[in-house]
Amino acid sequence: MRTYLVVIDEKPESEIALRFAARRAVKTGGNVEILALIPPQEFVQWGGVMATIEEEARERAEALVARAAGTLFTESGLQPSITVREGDGAKVVREMIAANPEIAALVLGAAPSGAPGPLVSHFTGADAGSFSVPVMIIPGSLDIAAIDRLS
Repeated sequence: MRTYLVVIDEKPESEIALRFAARRAVKTGGNVEILALIPPQEFVQWGGVMATIEEEARERAEALVARAAGTLFTESGLQPSITVREGDGAKVVREMIAANPEIAALVLGAAPSGAPGPLVSHFTGADAGSFSVPVMIIPGSLDIAAIDRLS
């Protein structure tokens, strides 16, 4: 089954990327995998404080993914796969794609203005030609009607 891997965060452009991926999945008989990344935490000298910081980051990521999955199910009827992982974003994405041959494309949202985020920069940079799946960059300036027309 064709799976679209969508990396989400709290920025509006990730919602646009998720909508695009969901509509493509419905039209192609595929599925969506939602990935929320927890950035590696800075070392804190006191272990209890560090554990609390890590737990709060995980809880925020899990709430974000649950909300996105609910929206996706309501709008498209798709039940997405959900992954929450800690680590370097580009490395986690590469590991997920290597481990799951059903992932057919990486879908990322780009900010409507300013510099692209770190994942967009990474996957469209020097290694873009060696990546094993297409990368779809969805402009954050698109509104819902435009996403629906394009997908």
